[in-house]
Amino acid sequence: MTQPTPNANDLKPLMDEVAAMIVSALNLEVAASEIAADTPLYGDGLGLDSIDILEVALAVSKQYGFQLRADDEDNLKIFSSLHSLASHIAANRTK
Repeated sequence: MTQPTPNANDLKPLMDEVAAMIVSALNLEVAASEIAADTPLYGDGLGLDSIDILEVALAVSKQYGFQLRADDEDNLKIFSSLHSLASHIAANRTK
């Protein structure tokens, strides 16, 4: 049974935290506050590439205590936006 997806308001503090983590991990020249919940992370939008996504996955595993696997069939969905990544972290975090 899947958990319901939290709405953006419930996830706001976590999305802010994840946005700051992404900016820090990748040394982006954008403020974390400028990353909207529905901004695509990959390609257009934030413009991350596959190497950036691997860096984000490593940062998530260190900060939230679970691994994002390269072979996960849901990766396109997980990394589709800040909101979807934060939702996945909320559902799977161990710390």
